[in-house]
Amino acid sequence: MTAMLDHLIAEPGGPSAEIIALAVDTLDGWLDGADGDEAAWVRANGFTAKPGAHCLLPGDGGRIAKVLLGIESSRDPWAYGGLPVALPEGDYHLARGLDADQANDAALGWALGGYRFTRYREATDALARLVWPGACDRGRIETLAAAVTLTRDLINTPAEDMGPAELAAVAADLADRHGGACAVTVGDDLLAAGYPLIHAVGRAAAQAPRLIDLTWGDADAAKLTLVGKGVCFDSGGLDLKPASGMMLMKKDMGGAAHVLGLARAIMGAGLPLRLRVLVPAVENSVAGNAIRPLDIVKSRKGLTVEIGNTDAEGRLVLADALTEADSEQPALMIDCATLTGAARVALGPDLPALFTPDDALAADLLRNAAATADPLWRLPLWAPYRELLDSKTADINNISSGALGGAITAALFLAEFVTETPAWAHIDMMAWNATARPGRPVGGEAMCLRALFALIEERFC
Repeated sequence: MTAMLDHLIAEPGGPSAEIIALAVDTLDGWLDGADGDEAAWVRANGFTAKPGAHCLLPGDGGRIAKVLLGIESSRDPWAYGGLPVALPEGDYHLARGLDADQANDAALGWALGGYRFTRYREATDALARLVWPGACDRGRIETLAAAVTLTRDLINTPAEDMGPAELAAVAADLADRHGGACAVTVGDDLLAAGYPLIHAVGRAAAQAPRLIDLTWGDADAAKLTLVGKGVCFDSGGLDLKPASGMMLMKKDMGGAAHVLGLARAIMGAGLPLRLRVLVPAVENSVAGNAIRPLDIVKSRKGLTVEIGNTDAEGRLVLADALTEADSEQPALMIDCATLTGAARVALGPDLPALFTPDDALAADLLRNAAATADPLWRLPLWAPYRELLDSKTADINNISSGALGGAITAALFLAEFVTETPAWAHIDMMAWNATARPGRPVGGEAMCLRALFALIEERFC
């Protein structure tokens, strides 16, 4: 599962068409300096530089000489994301004058615009080819494209072929390829090792639950720990989801896909840090031994957890993994999860919710999100809502006693298991494109992965 970048080439096979990016406020200036026939052609075709629109300019012999591309910002990779599919097959190059950041954005957008999920059906459409921009960092673009591709592929793969065992195999392969190590604790060994919540959630499934533990890098370097929710399919358990709610639950391991994709980028770039990736991998299934409503399970941390709803399982498996991650007090800890529908109600499908007690970390992450066009939005860890998780029979309930603020109360639940690591961020994401947009087809999506990578580079390099 690596990025296929055949639609980016070192040299064109013949004449290549020039791509000129124009914003609405720069179009008139370009038209004033253009050849009269070209300007007339552009006006006749009604091109206004609307973001995402393009206009083909003919050249000698009927070939395409230039492409005008409407952009909103010079730092938006998605402006180029639709072109590999929208343009006629052939070779293209970017106009001169782009700086390194602009060239990187354009190359990345083009790379991701050629993504196809081809595990079960080959792609038949030909893609337009872009000559690698001279100013771009090709190695960086290849690394990021591979990370996003891995994330998308993992999410898109159905649970039949991406259960806990297969997810563990992907992690082991990543570790092997990059000189890391991967340990996996499986089934009843989770109880012996002290991960009772992970075991309780996954014990009813045909595939045994497991904790995936990938490590890489210099043991003496600053520690970064990533934790990803790996619920490979979520039926809801005994609190069974309706069919409509179960339809997309192959994507409930989207958090795991994100941290593995991010690990792929970190290891591929050789960042100077000690990386640890923890993925509690389970299926939330129905069987005679399934966890029941109002069961009480003692967590790895020692807190007893009352099961108010078996469909709030993601926070349970994360709790044990976060406790283990927190025990090492890493310099930075990030967890990613498709955790709550409440976050989607609050922010919609495209905007992951960020929770952190660290204001400096929040500011740095939001700044990098803006710079990479990979957005996040911070929501509060509002302490007064903690009482909504109180239980009469255990230390904490896994669901709120109220109907509102569900993303916040879920984050507050997780915060109970992170007490030693101030620099912790929890990201609640959709990990899925419900509609197609340039560079972002319907299906699994890497959300804020590039922003996280930029933040990690900034903090550890």
